[in-house]
Amino acid sequence: MGFRINTNIGALNAHANSVVNANELDKSLSRLSSGLRINSAADDASGMAIADSLRSQAATLGQAINNGNDAIGILQTADKAMDEQLKILDTIKTKATQAAQDGQSLKTRTMLQADINRLMEELDNIANTTAFNGKQLLSGNFTNQEFQIGSSSNQTIKASIGPTQSSK
Repeated sequence: MGFRINTNIGALNAHANSVVNANELDKSLSRLSSGLRINSAADDASGMAIADSLRSQAATLGQAINNGNDAIGILQTADKAMDEQLKILDTIKTKATQAAQDGQSLKTRTMLQADINRLMEELDNIANTTAFNGKQLLSGNFTNQEFQIGSSSNQTIKASIGPTQSSK
């Protein structure tokens, strides 16, 4: 009894080509569905390394933008509080000028001084309670605060805000 091997070379070639076509179709569909030219290092190793580097750099710059926005928010908060303090100081100046007039009675001057004392307390209250994420801004403790605003370590800004309390 003998063995007989039947081979259909045409069918084997067609099957091999079909497998290659199916693999290429999978790659093409993967690229189309992801929208990326490079989906893995097998597609383009150097291109993948460059893309990963750019992705990392973009994430770093995105965080730097967030840091810059935080710095802006801090300074805007302090600015608005100091604007309120300036309004209070203008009112105090007006009341002091009014009290300095010789035509004022002792009772009026006493009332004006009481108003000025109340305004000074409000001024100090603003200085002692203005904060951003728990950091006091106007009490004199906000000094040499550094904000990373770029992708490298030397791309920073520093901000300091002196105390704005009254010395009564």
